[in-house]
Amino acid sequence: MSLHTSRPLNRRGFLALGGGALLALAGCASPDQAGSTQLGALPTAAPDRKTTLRLGTTTTQAQLTAEPSLGPLPFSVEWVRLNGGPETIQGFRAGAVDLASNAGMPPIQAHDIGFDAKIVAIAHNTAVTYIPTTRPGSDIRTAKDVVGKRIAFSQGQAQGVTILKWLNENGVSHQDVTLVPLPSAQFLTALQGDQVDLAPLTEPSLTKYLKQYAKDGARALPTDVQDLLSLLWAPTSVLADERKAAAVRAFVPIWVRGNNWSWENPDQWIDSYYVKDQGVTREDGERIVKARSKPLYPTNWDSSIAWEQSIADLMSDAGFVKKFDVGVLFDRRFEKVAAEAAPPAYRGQA
Repeated sequence: MSLHTSRPLNRRGFLALGGGALLALAGCASPDQAGSTQLGALPTAAPDRKTTLRLGTTTTQAQLTAEPSLGPLPFSVEWVRLNGGPETIQGFRAGAVDLASNAGMPPIQAHDIGFDAKIVAIAHNTAVTYIPTTRPGSDIRTAKDVVGKRIAFSQGQAQGVTILKWLNENGVSHQDVTLVPLPSAQFLTALQGDQVDLAPLTEPSLTKYLKQYAKDGARALPTDVQDLLSLLWAPTSVLADERKAAAVRAFVPIWVRGNNWSWENPDQWIDSYYVKDQGVTREDGERIVKARSKPLYPTNWDSSIAWEQSIADLMSDAGFVKKFDVGVLFDRRFEKVAAEAAPPAYRGQA
């Protein structure tokens, strides 16, 4: 297996959708309607090397490039560069992506629009990932100041959930603000262009933005809202294919090793990823890395399912998705795979 440059989704065929635009997909034809595919026993044999997985896991690709000993992948691979959950769902629906890494919200959104996909691996993250950040020249200094303001909101991504949680924790209703539907890839330009007053940013975008606009009054606001789940997920039709399911099973331990390697080798990860790939300074890379949390792989998914249910309920109570039991999102055939691939120090609940 050779690592080659990832390709973006063809922009003529795919759009990074946000908010109401993604909901419009509910009425479209889909190759994989929720609940329609039956799964057999998880294959335990090694994958066929002729099997190809199209992987939307950018950090794993970067980790394998920086440290080839983490591989090799025992199957063929095509790397696909994705801009968040909405584009992942588009790729899944079009058959252009087989497996992707995201946070907990995209599987909920996929289910809500009728697309059948399952979570196959979980890492718990206790760091604060998404930071409410103001536009240049904004008079927002506390959460209470956002009443009547415009907030970038990506319904199908973790950014949307964390904004709702942040508002709730500060006693502000989402009805007291204007939620502007945008994919997270457009948050920076929306802040820069005065299209929104506030957006949740993550690294390294946050560092780059504040470096340029803090002098003009842009600021990050305090938050302790976590986004617990980092996960791998795949269309159920992919998991029903024995050859592809075997390849997914073989990939999960490599995903674990890559995550752990970047945690244990921060200097090398800063240089190879944040400096060379993401274009931040080494000093900023060091600050970003220090804010991370050690990945933990739960040996039992009960607490992960409870967390996922809490964010689904938050979104349904606000009227953005239909209420449902999130247990259908988890392929528990894979429940032990990630934890068993991790050293004991990386196993457990957050």
